[in-house]
Amino acid sequence: MSEMITADLVDLDLSADTKEAAARALAERMVAQGRVTDLDGFLADVAAREAQMPTGLDGGIGIPHCRSEHVTEPTLAFGRSTDGIDFGAPDGPADLIFLIAAPAGADDAHLTILSSLARQLMDEDFKAALRTATDTGATAALIRGDEPEPTPEPESTPEPTPELTTEPESTPEPQSTPEPETAPAAPAAKFKIVAVTSCPTGIAHTYMAAESLEKAGRDAGDVEVVVETQGSAGFTRLAPEVIAGADGVIFAHDVPVREKDRFAGKPTVDVGVKAGINRPAELIGEVREKAARGETTSGAASATPVDRAGDAGDGYGTKLRKWLMSGVSYMVPFVAAGGLLIALGFAIGGYTINKAPSVAEHFVWTQTDSWAALLFQVGSVAFAFLVPVLAGFIAYGMADRPGLVPGFVGGSIALTINAGFLGGLAAGLIAGGVVMAIQKVNVPPVLRGIMPVVVIPLISSAVVGFLMFLVIGKPIASLQSALTDWLNSLSGANAIILGVILGLMMCFDLGGPLNKVAYAFAVGGLANPTEGSLKVMAAVMAAGMVPPLAMALATTVRGRLFTKTERENGKAAWVLGASFITEGAIPFAAADPLRVIPASMAGGAVTGALSMAFGCTLRAPHGGIFVVPLIGNPFLYLIAIAAGVCVSTALVVILKGMRKPAPVGGANGADGAGDASAQKGEEPKIPVAA
Repeated sequence: MSEMITADLVDLDLSADTKEAAARALAERMVAQGRVTDLDGFLADVAAREAQMPTGLDGGIGIPHCRSEHVTEPTLAFGRSTDGIDFGAPDGPADLIFLIAAPAGADDAHLTILSSLARQLMDEDFKAALRTATDTGATAALIRGDEPEPTPEPESTPEPTPELTTEPESTPEPQSTPEPETAPAAPAAKFKIVAVTSCPTGIAHTYMAAESLEKAGRDAGDVEVVVETQGSAGFTRLAPEVIAGADGVIFAHDVPVREKDRFAGKPTVDVGVKAGINRPAELIGEVREKAARGETTSGAASATPVDRAGDAGDGYGTKLRKWLMSGVSYMVPFVAAGGLLIALGFAIGGYTINKAPSVAEHFVWTQTDSWAALLFQVGSVAFAFLVPVLAGFIAYGMADRPGLVPGFVGGSIALTINAGFLGGLAAGLIAGGVVMAIQKVNVPPVLRGIMPVVVIPLISSAVVGFLMFLVIGKPIASLQSALTDWLNSLSGANAIILGVILGLMMCFDLGGPLNKVAYAFAVGGLANPTEGSLKVMAAVMAAGMVPPLAMALATTVRGRLFTKTERENGKAAWVLGASFITEGAIPFAAADPLRVIPASMAGGAVTGALSMAFGCTLRAPHGGIFVVPLIGNPFLYLIAIAAGVCVSTALVVILKGMRKPAPVGGANGADGAGDASAQKGEEPKIPVAA
């Protein structure tokens, strides 16, 4: 820590009023010390990390942090705010702000140093000392953990040696018989918990959650907590005997738990990493309650953030989104593989290839049609898993592995009764709900071992099958049929309006939940393709290509409006946009959301509307310009994309050009030098937004 923070990196009177301004003020100190090479590039990385999860913590702490290629060495800057700054903590603004900058290739030693700060932040005395410090040098020393120099004591005058005197010998007292000693009582056995903590960067939250859980265990007195921190640079596994001897498990994580099967068969609480920091005693209590009831986990699969039901504080809408995104995330690879194979089959063999005989019975090695039929039929098999996988993994996101069987069964029934994509959604939610209800039943210990593999799959599959076949399946099938007829009937203004809506959704959060909803709606129609559903798929992919292509074009035609890092990102955005990877525009949106996102949405709406108006169709669920030969009306399709890109480019250039230059010698300039970008003839950059 000795080289990570100095007095020059401490601001005891931080005047910023937003988290973006606070990050910029502290980052400027890092730039001045040569620790950060590109201010705007580094702040974009900080904003991208902040967008993953707010970095505010209970107790008035904000810890924005990231790994960045613009950091030369591990650095820590500290700022103290009088009014407080909102970093998204549940209990209000933060007055102690730590900006942690780690190089992109930081080694384990660096992360160990950074983790020591995270653990210090759990100490109330440490935080109190920071709030009362008056000297920047002393504050830096406190954060570094330097030992204060001992104050020399004044020399004292030696006392005279007393003269020896002879005392008369005393008569020894008679010895008494010693009473037999009572053996001390054996200490009560402690409740043993093993925990895993992890966060996206593995720098701060990982170790703060670990310290918080360990401290809560010590405070409880009869609880022993041992934590495995799974940082991004690697982790040291807990000894197998430690896990075997544990009475319960706590997962406090926002990235998948690695080797999760090691902890199977024990009472488990699964939450986000911030819950481990903010309410450790409550989590320990939940584990003890589950152990008392005999609840155990049976799954070995590692969960992702969207697989979990969410923290206890999550609302139902948040949980529902996570469950649906879980199903969609597992469905997309089947869609991509199956859809592209089907599209290639059509491209090679024509649109009658779907009537070809089975290649298992008739295949001629030298005939193109046989190869086209092979591609089509393999793709069709992969595509047949679309609805069952969607339903199965929605149920998995709700109830873990026990939800897979009824989920897949319900999804297959949805296909059987022609309930399609909507039937799969309903089957997954029903299956997960049924399993969760069964899991709440307190069963005798003798049955607990067979519950996950026999009882739960049996009962839940029967219930889901009954509901899908006899109760809700037919109404959903009717709704699916009505939706299909509506899509087929779309023409004129109605089709254009739908294209506008889909374009706005695809470009609003650039790969986020709203984008995924529009994409899932489009690929769901490919399960039973019609003219209308193929138009929707074309509009969605076209609109999704616009944002990265527009940012790439803008950095080319008006490069002076962008930072050096953004211009480099613009080169990659050409390829990402052409490949239908909307996320290629995220670095630009993270640095300047109020200009980039509206411009992207405008272009996406234009492209979606034109694609629908031109009647363009698409059988492939992905591929960008590389599947243009598979598109109906390909020339008009490219015109629609080009029009949207031009609109977005023009808007973002106009909006960025309206920014007012910062005054020379202002807050960002030292000794009247002014903003660095102004010296180069560039317009200064606006503060980074989350």
